[in-house]
Amino acid sequence: MSQPEYVFASVEDQREVERLQAIERECDPASRRRLGATGLTTGWSCLEVGPGAGSLMRWMADKVGPSGQVCAVDLSTKFLPAQRPPHVEVRQADIRTVSLPRASFDLVHARYVLIHLPDYEVALSKMLAALKPGGWLVLEEPDFSASRGVAGDAAQLASIRRINQAIRFMYETRGMDYAVGLKLLPLIQARGLNDLAMEYDAPWSEGGSGMARMMAMSAVQLRDKYLATGLVTEADVENYRRFAEDTSSRAVYYATVAVMGRRPS
Repeated sequence: MSQPEYVFASVEDQREVERLQAIERECDPASRRRLGATGLTTGWSCLEVGPGAGSLMRWMADKVGPSGQVCAVDLSTKFLPAQRPPHVEVRQADIRTVSLPRASFDLVHARYVLIHLPDYEVALSKMLAALKPGGWLVLEEPDFSASRGVAGDAAQLASIRRINQAIRFMYETRGMDYAVGLKLLPLIQARGLNDLAMEYDAPWSEGGSGMARMMAMSAVQLRDKYLATGLVTEADVENYRRFAEDTSSRAVYYATVAVMGRRPS
């Protein structure tokens, strides 16, 4: 359960905060829509797991207002804003072991968290235990098995295939599931949640788009880990970066699987 399990541990801080902010720009609109669909409103108590650079934490705080509460839990809180309203609590902790009040949150949300945990069901149990009766769980996780280059030159497409193989290998050798998003719906269904909903979002992204730039940032940060798999070369990493910048390229970088369900009242 130590922090080094996280694939983005021990990366360069400035580049990492830029990567987290790129994720927020790309993914927050869909996340806000999904969270809003729960009925999120003034006075709610919310748990944000893995807040990253904090954009959704701040957005939730605005939604619930001073009469509500937002608790954010992350292994590292160094990228979160130092100035926070009184109704926002930040805890540097592991969601699998942190002590949380039982049945106390109207909404629990995590985005791209479970993929980094070999024992993600432990984290899921902790989140479910924190939900009030009638409370909502919203999870968003990737499915990297959807990743593929669609249009580009032959050398770039070959590098994309090898990088995608390295991503799978990198996660699997750490005991992590690179397609964990596909497990979400049956997992929460088996745990007895009601009002289930699921979205599978696997857009084609052109080079130079927000998604492409975000994935190029990830490749730079994870370069050494990709190379350590023995499946890719320096040239593959460079081809991946150039592919992501080439406006004529097209790829499905990954799919996001989003599920939501409600704890029985």
